[in-house]
Amino acid sequence: MSTMSFAEFALDPRLLSNLQQLGYTQPTPIQQQAIAPILAGRDLLAGAQTGTGKTAAFVLPILQRLLTTAAAATTPVRALVLVPTRELALQVHQSVERYGAGTGLRAALVYGGVSIAAQAEVLQAGVELVIATPGRLLDHLRQGVVSLSGVEVLVLDEADRMLDMGFADEINALLAQLPVARQTLLFSATFNDGVYQLAKSRLRDPLRIEVAPRNSAAGEIEQRVYVVDSERKAELVSHLIQVSGYRPVLIFSRTRQGCDQLAKALAARQIGARALHGDLSQSAREQVLQDFRDGSLQALVATDVAARGLDIPELDYVLNLELPFQPEDYVHRIGRTGRAGRNGLAITLFSVDDSLLLEELESLLDRRLPQQWFPGFEPDLTRSAPAPRRHGKAAEKQRAKKRAFGSKGKR
Repeated sequence: MSTMSFAEFALDPRLLSNLQQLGYTQPTPIQQQAIAPILAGRDLLAGAQTGTGKTAAFVLPILQRLLTTAAAATTPVRALVLVPTRELALQVHQSVERYGAGTGLRAALVYGGVSIAAQAEVLQAGVELVIATPGRLLDHLRQGVVSLSGVEVLVLDEADRMLDMGFADEINALLAQLPVARQTLLFSATFNDGVYQLAKSRLRDPLRIEVAPRNSAAGEIEQRVYVVDSERKAELVSHLIQVSGYRPVLIFSRTRQGCDQLAKALAARQIGARALHGDLSQSAREQVLQDFRDGSLQALVATDVAARGLDIPELDYVLNLELPFQPEDYVHRIGRTGRAGRNGLAITLFSVDDSLLLEELESLLDRRLPQQWFPGFEPDLTRSAPAPRRHGKAAEKQRAKKRAFGSKGKR
């Protein structure tokens, strides 16, 4: 695609000035493909991973609309962005404030884990744009704090994750409060039956765009799979950080307990590490993230849900303590690195009990992930039991049980 500039979108001069001050010179592929159709009022089904610039792809045209068209209703809320996690809500809100600086537009941030009264006060004062997680927004609606009857644009950001987290009922309840005549923009890193069903039922003749092959990881990321015995994983992680110099590193574990155990094991080896998961208070989560961003921590150990929507610039290393139960989560995990054209390294520590998960992941990616040994941490092959038959009933039950347990355990 030919080089273009943001000026070609005929955006408000204040928006263009803000982009220039932020050092944004030319649109990313998702922005090139999405901004003009959104400005034209089209519904959109967009496949885009975190790090592609998708937030600006919908925030800029929404701000432009709010600045240049009159409200169709008396209620002030004209645009709604639904996101799966508070971290992503914070990230989108920050983008709105940066891109819309000096415009006078008002945005409210609505998510759980903090005072509902303070949020209600902001909503009641009147805002044009709401960025929210589904559950907390429903709480405000039930209390009569806010009306969505004037919403002109709805964004479902990271729709796949919202469905994975069990928000389908909340999304449907919220959609029932919105005008039928609206513009709907659906962004998803992966497409599955749930996402397609949501798009089919809620979008009108959507334009479909994808900026990367479906269900694929970013091309700038080198992926390695090290075979290692489970009890030596913490030792290998510390070696990779201290000896190989892979830091700062974002480490994923399937469970909160796994996060806490690894963070403690690394700390015992004089490595600055903290866990990030749903058991932490919002203030503790924000402090951990700030410590990681400013370089105080060498390692952040997180669950999939806690890390969703994190915007950590210049992160070169991601490490999977084990494979996720949902293979799509692997794409989200490693998408934390290799962003904005940078190179990244994604390492997965693999033990034989995850053989079925690796097969499913390779099927999703449509490529092999060659296994290798890390010198000094070779697995004990005499202990490696053969994996259960892939298509046997027992294997299917085992995977279903693991998946169900995993999706509950990481929230």
